[in-house]
Amino acid sequence: MNFNIDADKSTTYDAIVIGSGISGGWAAKELCEKGLKTLVLERGGMVEHVKDYPTSMTNIWEFEHRLRDTKEDLQKNPIVNRCYAYSEATQHFFVKDEQHPYIQEKPFDWIRGYQVGGKSLLWARQTQRWSEYEFEAPARDGFAVDWPIRYKDIAPWYSHVERFAGISGNKDNIKNLPDGEFLPAWELNCVEKHIQSAVKKHYQDRQVIIGRCAHLTKPNEIHAKQGRGQCQARSLCERGCPFGGYFSSNSSTLPWAAKTGKLTIRPNSVVHSIIYDEKLNKASGVRVIDTITKESIDYKARIIFVNAAALNSNLILLNSISNRFPNGLGNDSGVLGQYIAFHQYRGQGGATFEGYTDKYYYGRRPTSAFMASFRNVEKQETDFQRGYMLAFSAGRGSWQRGSQPEAFGADFKESLTHPGDTWSVYIQMQGETIPKKENHVRLSKDKTDAWGIPQLVTSIGYDENDHKMMKDFHVQASEMLEKAGCKNINMFDSKQNPGLDIHEMGGVRMGKDPKTSLLNEWNQLHACKNVFVTDGSCMTSIGNQNPSLTFMALTARAANYAVSELKKKNL
Repeated sequence: MNFNIDADKSTTYDAIVIGSGISGGWAAKELCEKGLKTLVLERGGMVEHVKDYPTSMTNIWEFEHRLRDTKEDLQKNPIVNRCYAYSEATQHFFVKDEQHPYIQEKPFDWIRGYQVGGKSLLWARQTQRWSEYEFEAPARDGFAVDWPIRYKDIAPWYSHVERFAGISGNKDNIKNLPDGEFLPAWELNCVEKHIQSAVKKHYQDRQVIIGRCAHLTKPNEIHAKQGRGQCQARSLCERGCPFGGYFSSNSSTLPWAAKTGKLTIRPNSVVHSIIYDEKLNKASGVRVIDTITKESIDYKARIIFVNAAALNSNLILLNSISNRFPNGLGNDSGVLGQYIAFHQYRGQGGATFEGYTDKYYYGRRPTSAFMASFRNVEKQETDFQRGYMLAFSAGRGSWQRGSQPEAFGADFKESLTHPGDTWSVYIQMQGETIPKKENHVRLSKDKTDAWGIPQLVTSIGYDENDHKMMKDFHVQASEMLEKAGCKNINMFDSKQNPGLDIHEMGGVRMGKDPKTSLLNEWNQLHACKNVFVTDGSCMTSIGNQNPSLTFMALTARAANYAVSELKKKNL
């Protein structure tokens, strides 16, 4: 697919989309399909599907350092090196620490991918719907502000994006994890099924399922039209999938938008700010700085979608100042940049399982076993607010386990053709944090980046609620593994910084009241109706589910609304 990346020939469009990641790709697809001449602005370089995945077919022994971390890289990039997906094979898709500095008022690991496709090339691809319980939680439990929408408002859009993206899973009939439009599911292995049965036997409120993920287990016609093929279970996803087996902007939404002839992508374009026209009382365009020439260019559009990823979207809006909005575009409420939240993964653990030595498994499955939250679902039941999902996987020692030091020659080789005698189990939490005013981002008053834009200050941390939730996970996970017959159970606190979950959300939250929120039920800025914000920054609260599917659904919903409002000449 050939993209139009020569945007300099025109500076006026129907729509501008800031960012080309998961939500930006969906905005581009929906707007272009509806006939809008759309400009997508990306601060990083161009990445075309297949063509620009340089390591997707490279073997471990072909890398200079065999995928081992080098001392030099660990010293230069300590933050991004903590990310599970960062390696010698993927470093070209990650932002290096020294290239894009930010100010940590509290420890925060900001993991970023600046290129066309953004982090959609790197995400873990787990996709669960929210339920009515998550949308009702703030109003019921007295934190954040009430969501301006409910599950029924977004449910059709979940279906819309699931069918196009391709989501594998089972119909599990769980009240707080609604079923969707699924392709055939992956399968639990024998030990995971054993734990599943034990949980079912001992608990009425808990159900183990195979994870739902954005992988094509059996492509449908719509996926073939996108040029995508079946997932090969290689577990090399973060290098870029040449088969299109998992969903990314690069393999799916952006090429689809390009086929309409309405899409222009402009890479190497750092967004400085959104331009507000005080005579028209709306945004008139976007100011960008070319990362190569350092030239400042203004692009005009009737509507603007902000999809730069949560913290960057906050940065852009905070830096978009005018006489009308001296504290950031649309920030009449004063809450822009506040109430940032994230998922906490600190609760983790491991165990061993004896038995099933006659069984193994095939391939490298791209998902694991999951359990929907069973804490505070319908009412407050614990000494902490909200709850956590639980994920676990079981594996048996492979040839990579090595052998005894004295093993040598033919006996050594023979020993590695047999799997290990013991199964191991890894388990972790994905906990909901409560949005708080003190968890915020703001612009530095004296430090700028290479393009003269203020650096972002992150002031985001854990609280007592998070600690109580983690302790509860440790107790409950230990109990469940013990009832399943696991041995050597060991729970621990990973002590990882906020941000390493890569699920930061909020700062530009939706709400019913313009005095306490930035966006209405259609993701429009209350005070600037032709600007829509549909990435993670729009979240009022964050639930316990993986968030990307919700970003996609909100974006598709908002884009279609925006088009209808344009036709009515309301924007």
